[in-house]
Amino acid sequence: MSEPEEQAKPVNILLVEDSPTDIDLTREGLEMGKLANNLTVLEDGQQALDFLRRKGAYSDAERPDLILLDLNLPGKDGREVLEEIKNDPELMSIPVVVLTSSKAEEDIARSYKLHANCYISKPVNFSRFVEVVKGIEDFWFSIVKLPPGD
Repeated sequence: MSEPEEQAKPVNILLVEDSPTDIDLTREGLEMGKLANNLTVLEDGQQALDFLRRKGAYSDAERPDLILLDLNLPGKDGREVLEEIKNDPELMSIPVVVLTSSKAEEDIARSYKLHANCYISKPVNFSRFVEVVKGIEDFWFSIVKLPPGD
């Protein structure tokens, strides 16, 4: 007799992105995926850190299972956000996927030095962008074992 399948809980994804077009494309890619997910979108780095630390308006925020982080953000940029996340003992185990338009070698190298879990350059082509987002979801939630949340 086989064991009953466990009902998969929705996956919590934090997207830190300021481009409305890229937000829409990411949302579409995730909606086309196989998993139920809760997508929270924040448009600047300070908002993201407040959300992760459950400050102010975000006191009831759920810890994300995965962070999709753009580097080029207004105010506190993605590089600073990544550094703060990975230096915070409470947050450092959350996987961070840098999803950015930058293909600069210095951004790639610095992101990995700051302990990004992976670095993906956003494709310009619509269908390829959606395909990449679906691939992120497949990899991080079907193949990889993630650390337990809090």
